[in-house]
Amino acid sequence: MLIANSQKLIAVRKPPSAKMKKIKITLVKSPIDRPERQKLTLKALGLNKTNSSREVEATPQVLGMVRKVNHLVKVEELA
Repeated sequence: MLIANSQKLIAVRKPPSAKMKKIKITLVKSPIDRPERQKLTLKALGLNKTNSSREVEATPQVLGMVRKVNHLVKVEELA
């Protein structure tokens, strides 16, 4: 968020909300024959084997990684 303050733009970081959404990510397709970058993204998400799952907070970084491998994973929103 940018705030104009006497002809200067100041970047202000929003405080993290106390209650972040959580998502469950499940690897449903094998990363064999996929680009190395996609394999590294799955490793960063903590998904090693097919049908393995992780529950993580839905931060912009995690959602970006999920978007890169969305054809290999299933995403469920947790309550």
